[in-house]
Amino acid sequence: MPGLAERARRTSFSASMSVAMRARQLRAEGRDIISLAIGDPDFPAPPHAIAAAKAAADKGRTSYPPLDGLPELKEAVRRKFRRDQGVDYAADEVMVANGGKQVLMNAFLATLDPGDEVVIPVPAWVAYADMAKVLGGVPRFVPCPENNGFLPRVEDLEAAIGPRTRWLLLNFPNNPTGAVAPPRLLAEIGRMLERHPHVWLLTDDMYEHLCFAPGGYRSIAACAPQLRDRTLVVSGISKTYSMTGWRVGFAGGPAGLIRAMCVMQGHQTAGVNVIAQAAAAAALDGPQDVVAERAAVYRERRDIVVAALNAAGLRCHTPEGAFYAFPSVAPVLGRTTPEGRRIGTDADFAMALLEEAGVATVSGGAFGMSPFIRISTATDTASLREACARIAAFCASLR
Repeated sequence: MPGLAERARRTSFSASMSVAMRARQLRAEGRDIISLAIGDPDFPAPPHAIAAAKAAADKGRTSYPPLDGLPELKEAVRRKFRRDQGVDYAADEVMVANGGKQVLMNAFLATLDPGDEVVIPVPAWVAYADMAKVLGGVPRFVPCPENNGFLPRVEDLEAAIGPRTRWLLLNFPNNPTGAVAPPRLLAEIGRMLERHPHVWLLTDDMYEHLCFAPGGYRSIAACAPQLRDRTLVVSGISKTYSMTGWRVGFAGGPAGLIRAMCVMQGHQTAGVNVIAQAAAAAALDGPQDVVAERAAVYRERRDIVVAALNAAGLRCHTPEGAFYAFPSVAPVLGRTTPEGRRIGTDADFAMALLEEAGVATVSGGAFGMSPFIRISTATDTASLREACARIAAFCASLR
Protein backbone atom coordinates (compact mmCIF):
# COMPACT_ATOMS: atom_id res chain seq x y z
CA MET A 1 0.00 0.00 0.00
CA PRO A 2 1.42 3.44 -0.88
CA GLY A 3 2.29 5.64 2.06
CA LEU A 4 0.23 8.40 3.66
CA ALA A 5 1.15 12.05 3.96
CA GLU A 6 2.90 13.10 7.14
CA ARG A 7 -0.11 15.28 8.10
CA ALA A 8 -2.34 12.21 7.99
CA ARG A 9 0.04 10.27 10.20
CA ARG A 10 0.08 12.99 12.86
CA THR A 11 -3.70 13.43 12.93
CA SER A 12 -6.44 11.17 14.25
CA PHE A 13 -10.13 11.25 15.12
CA SER A 14 -11.10 13.67 17.88
CA ALA A 15 -11.62 12.27 21.36
CA SER A 16 -15.33 13.08 21.31
CA MET A 17 -15.76 11.31 17.97
CA SER A 18 -13.78 8.29 19.21
CA VAL A 19 -16.01 8.00 22.30
CA ALA A 20 -19.14 8.35 20.18
CA MET A 21 -17.90 5.58 17.89
CA ARG A 22 -17.25 3.30 20.88
CA ALA A 23 -20.70 4.09 22.29
CA ARG A 24 -22.31 3.12 18.97
CA GLN A 25 -20.32 -0.11 18.95
CA LEU A 26 -21.52 -1.02 22.44
CA ARG A 27 -25.11 -0.24 21.46
CA ALA A 28 -24.75 -2.53 18.46
CA GLU A 29 -23.68 -5.24 20.89
CA GLY A 30 -26.93 -4.77 22.79
CA ARG A 31 -25.65 -2.54 25.63
CA ASP A 32 -27.86 0.19 27.08
CA ILE A 33 -25.72 3.29 26.50
CA ILE A 34 -26.55 6.92 27.23
CA SER A 35 -24.22 9.12 25.20
CA LEU A 36 -23.33 12.50 26.67
CA ALA A 37 -20.25 12.79 24.48
CA ILE A 38 -21.41 14.92 21.55
CA GLY A 39 -22.81 18.47 21.55
CA ASP A 40 -25.71 17.70 19.22
CA PRO A 41 -29.00 19.35 20.31
CA ASP A 42 -31.97 17.06 20.73
CA PHE A 43 -34.46 19.68 19.53
CA PRO A 44 -35.79 19.76 15.94
CA ALA A 45 -34.92 22.47 13.45
CA PRO A 46 -37.40 25.40 13.46
CA PRO A 47 -40.46 24.61 11.29
CA HIS A 48 -40.05 27.78 9.21
CA ALA A 49 -36.48 26.76 8.37
CA ILE A 50 -37.65 23.34 7.19
CA ALA A 51 -40.42 24.99 5.16
CA ALA A 52 -37.88 27.29 3.51
CA ALA A 53 -35.70 24.32 2.56
CA LYS A 54 -38.67 22.52 1.02
CA ALA A 55 -39.70 25.62 -0.89
CA ALA A 56 -36.18 25.99 -2.29
CA ALA A 57 -36.18 22.38 -3.43
CA ASP A 58 -39.68 22.68 -4.94
CA LYS A 59 -38.56 25.75 -6.90
CA GLY A 60 -35.65 23.82 -8.35
CA ARG A 61 -32.95 25.82 -6.57
CA THR A 62 -30.38 23.08 -6.98
CA SER A 63 -27.66 24.72 -9.09
CA TYR A 64 -24.14 25.57 -7.95
CA PRO A 65 -24.27 28.27 -5.27
CA PRO A 66 -22.09 31.40 -5.11
CA LEU A 67 -18.78 30.58 -3.45
CA ASP A 68 -19.27 33.08 -0.61
CA GLY A 69 -22.97 32.34 -0.01
CA LEU A 70 -26.40 33.16 -1.41
CA PRO A 71 -27.06 36.92 -1.39
CA GLU A 72 -30.18 36.46 0.78
CA LEU A 73 -28.26 34.46 3.37
CA LYS A 74 -25.38 36.92 3.42
CA GLU A 75 -27.85 39.73 4.03
CA ALA A 76 -29.47 37.70 6.82
CA VAL A 77 -26.02 37.13 8.35
CA ARG A 78 -25.28 40.87 8.18
CA ARG A 79 -28.58 41.59 9.94
CA LYS A 80 -27.79 38.93 12.54
CA PHE A 81 -24.42 40.50 13.38
CA ARG A 82 -26.02 43.95 13.73
CA ARG A 83 -28.93 42.65 15.79
CA ASP A 84 -27.01 40.41 18.16
CA GLN A 85 -23.65 42.14 18.61
CA GLY A 86 -24.02 45.60 17.11
CA VAL A 87 -21.27 44.88 14.58
CA ASP A 88 -21.80 46.04 10.99
CA TYR A 89 -20.22 44.22 8.04
CA ALA A 90 -20.34 45.00 4.34
CA ALA A 91 -21.35 42.26 1.91
CA ASP A 92 -17.74 41.53 1.00
CA GLU A 93 -16.89 41.13 4.70
CA VAL A 94 -19.20 38.10 5.15
CA MET A 95 -18.89 34.53 3.90
CA VAL A 96 -20.79 31.25 4.30
CA ALA A 97 -19.11 27.85 4.74
CA ASN A 98 -19.92 24.20 5.36
CA GLY A 99 -20.28 24.61 9.12
CA GLY A 100 -18.25 26.67 11.55
CA LYS A 101 -15.45 24.13 11.33
CA GLN A 102 -14.82 24.93 7.68
CA VAL A 103 -14.77 28.64 8.49
CA LEU A 104 -11.95 27.93 10.95
CA MET A 105 -10.04 25.77 8.49
CA ASN A 106 -10.45 28.40 5.76
CA ALA A 107 -8.98 31.02 8.10
CA PHE A 108 -6.00 28.83 9.01
CA LEU A 109 -5.40 27.84 5.38
CA ALA A 110 -5.36 31.51 4.43
CA THR A 111 -2.94 32.65 7.14
CA LEU A 112 -0.78 29.85 8.60
CA ASP A 113 2.59 28.81 7.27
CA PRO A 114 4.48 25.87 8.82
CA GLY A 115 5.83 26.93 12.20
CA ASP A 116 3.31 29.71 12.72
CA GLU A 117 1.64 29.67 16.14
CA VAL A 118 -1.96 29.79 17.36
CA VAL A 119 -2.54 30.84 20.97
CA ILE A 120 -5.39 28.78 22.42
CA PRO A 121 -6.76 29.20 25.95
CA VAL A 122 -7.51 25.76 27.40
CA PRO A 123 -9.72 23.90 28.09
CA ALA A 124 -10.72 24.27 24.44
CA TRP A 125 -12.57 22.45 21.70
CA VAL A 126 -10.26 19.72 20.46
CA ALA A 127 -10.50 20.73 16.79
CA TYR A 128 -8.69 24.06 17.15
CA ALA A 129 -5.28 22.57 17.85
CA ASP A 130 -5.74 19.65 15.47
CA MET A 131 -6.60 21.91 12.54
CA ALA A 132 -3.56 24.08 13.20
CA LYS A 133 -1.31 21.01 13.41
CA VAL A 134 -2.65 19.56 10.15
CA LEU A 135 -1.30 22.69 8.42
CA GLY A 136 2.04 22.58 10.23
CA GLY A 137 1.01 25.23 12.74
CA VAL A 138 2.01 25.12 16.39
CA PRO A 139 -0.65 25.42 19.14
CA ARG A 140 0.41 27.46 22.18
CA PHE A 141 -1.85 26.51 25.08
CA VAL A 142 -2.71 28.96 27.85
CA PRO A 143 -4.29 27.28 30.90
CA CYS A 144 -7.49 28.82 32.25
CA PRO A 145 -7.66 27.43 35.81
CA GLU A 146 -10.84 26.33 37.52
CA ASN A 147 -10.23 28.80 40.37
CA ASN A 148 -10.42 31.62 37.80
CA GLY A 149 -13.75 30.40 36.49
CA PHE A 150 -11.96 28.75 33.54
CA LEU A 151 -11.26 32.24 32.17
CA PRO A 152 -7.90 33.35 30.76
CA ARG A 153 -5.67 35.89 32.47
CA VAL A 154 -4.57 38.68 30.16
CA GLU A 155 -0.95 38.46 31.31
CA ASP A 156 -0.89 34.73 30.52
CA LEU A 157 -2.23 35.34 27.01
CA GLU A 158 0.36 38.04 26.36
CA ALA A 159 3.18 35.84 27.65
CA ALA A 160 2.25 33.22 25.03
CA ILE A 161 2.48 35.65 22.11
CA GLY A 162 5.72 35.56 20.15
CA PRO A 163 7.02 36.70 16.76
CA ARG A 164 5.51 33.63 15.01
CA THR A 165 2.07 34.05 16.59
CA ARG A 166 -0.60 34.44 13.91
CA TRP A 167 -3.82 33.96 15.87
CA LEU A 168 -5.27 34.40 19.32
CA LEU A 169 -8.35 32.20 19.41
CA LEU A 170 -11.20 32.82 21.87
CA ASN A 171 -14.39 30.82 22.38
CA PHE A 172 -17.24 32.05 24.58
CA PRO A 173 -19.52 30.66 25.83
CA ASN A 174 -16.83 28.06 26.03
CA ASN A 175 -16.78 24.45 24.92
CA PRO A 176 -16.16 22.48 27.17
CA THR A 177 -16.46 24.60 30.35
CA GLY A 178 -19.39 26.91 29.62
CA ALA A 179 -17.32 29.88 30.82
CA VAL A 180 -18.42 33.32 29.61
CA ALA A 181 -15.89 36.16 29.57
CA PRO A 182 -17.34 39.46 30.84
CA PRO A 183 -17.05 42.53 28.59
CA ARG A 184 -14.45 44.03 30.93
CA LEU A 185 -12.09 41.10 30.38
CA LEU A 186 -12.64 41.12 26.62
CA ALA A 187 -11.89 44.84 26.47
CA GLU A 188 -8.65 44.22 28.41
CA ILE A 189 -7.67 41.50 25.94
CA GLY A 190 -8.36 43.93 23.12
CA ARG A 191 -6.11 46.58 24.65
CA MET A 192 -3.36 43.99 25.12
CA LEU A 193 -3.57 42.99 21.46
CA GLU A 194 -3.01 46.58 20.41
CA ARG A 195 0.60 45.95 21.47
CA HIS A 196 0.84 43.01 19.04
CA PRO A 197 -0.32 44.23 15.62
CA HIS A 198 0.94 41.08 13.85
CA VAL A 199 -1.67 38.87 15.57
CA TRP A 200 -5.07 38.05 14.14
CA LEU A 201 -7.98 37.64 16.59
CA LEU A 202 -10.55 34.87 16.08
CA THR A 203 -13.66 34.68 18.23
CA ASP A 204 -15.76 31.53 17.96
CA ASP A 205 -19.22 32.72 19.00
CA MET A 206 -21.08 29.54 18.05
CA TYR A 207 -22.79 29.31 21.47
CA GLU A 208 -23.53 33.05 21.82
CA HIS A 209 -27.28 32.58 22.38
CA LEU A 210 -26.83 29.81 24.94
CA CYS A 211 -25.72 32.19 27.68
CA PHE A 212 -27.08 32.25 31.22
CA ALA A 213 -24.89 35.08 32.54
CA PRO A 214 -26.64 38.33 33.51
CA GLY A 215 -26.80 40.60 30.50
CA GLY A 216 -26.13 37.80 28.02
CA TYR A 217 -23.05 37.44 25.85
CA ARG A 218 -21.12 40.30 24.27
CA SER A 219 -18.53 39.42 21.63
CA ILE A 220 -15.01 40.78 21.71
CA ALA A 221 -15.81 42.16 18.25
CA ALA A 222 -18.10 44.62 20.03
CA CYS A 223 -15.87 45.07 23.10
CA ALA A 224 -12.70 45.83 21.12
CA PRO A 225 -13.84 47.62 17.95
CA GLN A 226 -10.34 49.07 17.46
CA LEU A 227 -9.25 45.59 16.32
CA ARG A 228 -11.89 45.37 13.59
CA ASP A 229 -9.33 45.16 10.78
CA ARG A 230 -7.89 41.92 12.22
CA THR A 231 -10.84 40.27 13.96
CA LEU A 232 -12.72 37.31 12.53
CA VAL A 233 -16.10 36.43 14.07
CA VAL A 234 -17.28 32.85 13.55
CA SER A 235 -20.85 31.70 14.13
CA GLY A 236 -23.52 29.51 12.56
CA ILE A 237 -26.92 27.90 12.89
CA SER A 238 -25.86 24.60 14.48
CA LYS A 239 -26.23 25.26 18.20
CA THR A 240 -28.62 28.23 18.30
CA TYR A 241 -31.23 26.65 16.03
CA SER A 242 -30.48 22.94 16.59
CA MET A 243 -29.37 22.56 12.96
CA THR A 244 -26.03 20.78 13.30
CA GLY A 245 -26.64 18.47 10.34
CA TRP A 246 -27.48 21.28 7.93
CA ARG A 247 -23.78 22.28 7.94
CA VAL A 248 -24.02 26.06 7.61
CA GLY A 249 -21.50 28.32 9.31
CA PHE A 250 -20.55 31.89 8.55
CA ALA A 251 -18.03 34.57 9.39
CA GLY A 252 -17.60 38.31 9.44
CA GLY A 253 -14.21 39.95 9.10
CA PRO A 254 -11.90 42.14 7.04
CA ALA A 255 -12.63 41.96 3.31
CA GLY A 256 -9.09 40.89 2.40
CA LEU A 257 -9.14 37.97 4.84
CA ILE A 258 -12.66 36.94 3.80
CA ARG A 259 -11.62 36.93 0.14
CA ALA A 260 -8.58 34.75 0.91
CA MET A 261 -10.78 32.36 2.89
CA CYS A 262 -13.19 32.12 -0.05
CA VAL A 263 -10.27 31.22 -2.32
CA MET A 264 -9.30 28.43 0.09
CA GLN A 265 -12.88 27.16 0.19
CA GLY A 266 -13.08 27.25 -3.59
CA HIS A 267 -10.34 24.64 -3.77
CA GLN A 268 -12.02 22.37 -1.21
CA THR A 269 -15.81 22.27 -1.41
CA ALA A 270 -16.90 25.41 -3.28
CA GLY A 271 -20.20 26.83 -2.00
CA VAL A 272 -22.66 25.46 0.54
CA ASN A 273 -25.69 23.58 -0.76
CA VAL A 274 -28.50 25.95 -1.68
CA ILE A 275 -31.29 24.19 0.20
CA ALA A 276 -29.43 24.39 3.51
CA GLN A 277 -28.63 28.04 2.85
CA ALA A 278 -32.31 28.81 2.30
CA ALA A 279 -33.12 27.15 5.61
CA ALA A 280 -30.36 29.09 7.36
CA ALA A 281 -31.64 32.43 6.05
CA ALA A 282 -35.12 31.57 7.31
CA ALA A 283 -33.77 30.61 10.73
CA LEU A 284 -31.82 33.87 11.08
CA ASP A 285 -34.62 36.12 9.84
CA GLY A 286 -37.61 34.23 11.23
CA PRO A 287 -39.18 34.21 14.70
CA GLN A 288 -36.53 34.07 17.41
CA ASP A 289 -38.77 32.91 20.29
CA VAL A 290 -37.43 29.37 20.01
CA VAL A 291 -33.92 30.57 20.82
CA ALA A 292 -34.79 31.89 24.28
CA GLU A 293 -37.13 28.99 24.97
CA ARG A 294 -34.46 26.40 24.30
CA ALA A 295 -31.80 28.33 26.19
CA ALA A 296 -34.13 28.21 29.22
CA VAL A 297 -34.36 24.41 28.88
CA TYR A 298 -30.56 24.13 28.70
CA ARG A 299 -30.30 26.21 31.85
CA GLU A 300 -32.70 23.87 33.67
CA ARG A 301 -30.69 20.88 32.51
CA ARG A 302 -27.47 22.53 33.63
CA ASP A 303 -28.89 23.00 37.12
CA ILE A 304 -30.03 19.37 37.30
CA VAL A 305 -26.67 18.01 36.15
CA VAL A 306 -24.45 20.29 38.27
CA ALA A 307 -26.42 19.51 41.43
CA ALA A 308 -26.35 15.77 40.71
CA LEU A 309 -22.63 15.68 39.98
CA ASN A 310 -21.73 17.57 43.14
CA ALA A 311 -24.01 15.29 45.15
CA ALA A 312 -22.25 12.29 43.60
CA GLY A 313 -18.95 13.42 45.10
CA LEU A 314 -17.43 15.08 42.04
CA ARG A 315 -16.66 18.81 41.91
CA CYS A 316 -18.56 20.72 39.26
CA HIS A 317 -18.25 24.44 38.54
CA THR A 318 -21.53 26.02 37.39
CA PRO A 319 -21.21 26.92 33.70
CA GLU A 320 -22.62 30.23 32.51
CA GLY A 321 -23.36 29.13 28.96
CA ALA A 322 -23.28 26.47 26.23
CA PHE A 323 -24.65 22.99 26.99
CA TYR A 324 -21.81 21.27 28.80
CA ALA A 325 -20.74 20.53 32.35
CA PHE A 326 -17.05 20.09 33.12
CA PRO A 327 -16.71 18.36 36.50
CA SER A 328 -13.43 17.47 38.16
CA VAL A 329 -12.99 13.77 38.90
CA ALA A 330 -10.08 14.46 41.25
CA PRO A 331 -12.10 13.33 44.31
CA VAL A 332 -12.28 9.75 42.98
CA LEU A 333 -8.80 9.30 41.51
CA GLY A 334 -6.87 6.39 42.93
CA ARG A 335 -9.96 4.29 43.53
CA THR A 336 -10.95 1.00 41.92
CA THR A 337 -14.13 -0.01 40.10
CA PRO A 338 -16.17 -3.13 40.91
CA GLU A 339 -14.64 -4.77 37.81
CA GLY A 340 -11.12 -4.04 39.03
CA ARG A 341 -10.19 -1.00 36.96
CA ARG A 342 -8.01 1.51 38.78
CA ILE A 343 -9.04 5.13 38.20
CA GLY A 344 -5.71 6.87 37.77
CA THR A 345 -6.73 9.56 35.26
CA ASP A 346 -9.78 11.29 33.85
CA ALA A 347 -9.41 9.07 30.76
CA ASP A 348 -9.61 6.00 33.03
CA PHE A 349 -12.74 7.40 34.65
CA ALA A 350 -14.44 8.13 31.33
CA MET A 351 -13.68 4.70 29.90
CA ALA A 352 -14.76 2.84 33.05
CA LEU A 353 -17.94 4.92 33.22
CA LEU A 354 -18.75 3.93 29.65
CA GLU A 355 -17.83 0.27 29.95
CA GLU A 356 -19.29 -0.39 33.41
CA ALA A 357 -22.13 2.12 33.79
CA GLY A 358 -23.16 2.75 30.20
CA VAL A 359 -22.60 6.52 30.16
CA ALA A 360 -20.41 8.06 27.45
CA THR A 361 -18.48 11.23 28.30
CA VAL A 362 -15.19 12.75 27.10
CA SER A 363 -12.07 13.03 29.23
CA GLY A 364 -10.87 16.54 30.02
CA GLY A 365 -7.37 15.75 28.82
CA ALA A 366 -8.72 15.80 25.28
CA PHE A 367 -9.59 19.49 25.81
CA GLY A 368 -6.24 20.29 27.36
CA MET A 369 -7.04 20.03 31.07
CA SER A 370 -7.14 17.12 33.51
CA PRO A 371 -8.58 15.61 35.65
CA PHE A 372 -12.01 16.57 34.28
CA ILE A 373 -14.67 15.08 32.04
CA ARG A 374 -17.03 16.84 29.66
CA ILE A 375 -20.73 16.05 29.86
CA SER A 376 -23.08 17.27 27.14
CA THR A 377 -26.55 18.35 28.29
CA ALA A 378 -27.81 18.50 24.70
CA THR A 379 -30.02 15.46 25.25
CA ASP A 380 -33.46 14.94 26.70
CA THR A 381 -33.96 15.64 30.39
CA ALA A 382 -35.12 12.12 31.24
CA SER A 383 -31.94 10.62 29.78
CA LEU A 384 -29.85 13.19 31.65
CA ARG A 385 -31.49 12.27 34.97
CA GLU A 386 -30.87 8.57 34.30
CA ALA A 387 -27.26 9.26 33.31
CA CYS A 388 -26.71 11.26 36.50
CA ALA A 389 -28.16 8.42 38.55
CA ARG A 390 -25.75 5.98 36.88
CA ILE A 391 -22.80 8.34 37.51
CA ALA A 392 -23.79 8.60 41.17
CA ALA A 393 -24.07 4.83 41.52
CA PHE A 394 -20.74 4.36 39.72
CA CYS A 395 -18.96 6.83 42.01
CA ALA A 396 -20.52 5.19 45.08
CA SER A 397 -19.25 1.79 43.93
CA LEU A 398 -15.61 2.88 43.76
CA ARG A 399 -13.34 1.53 46.46
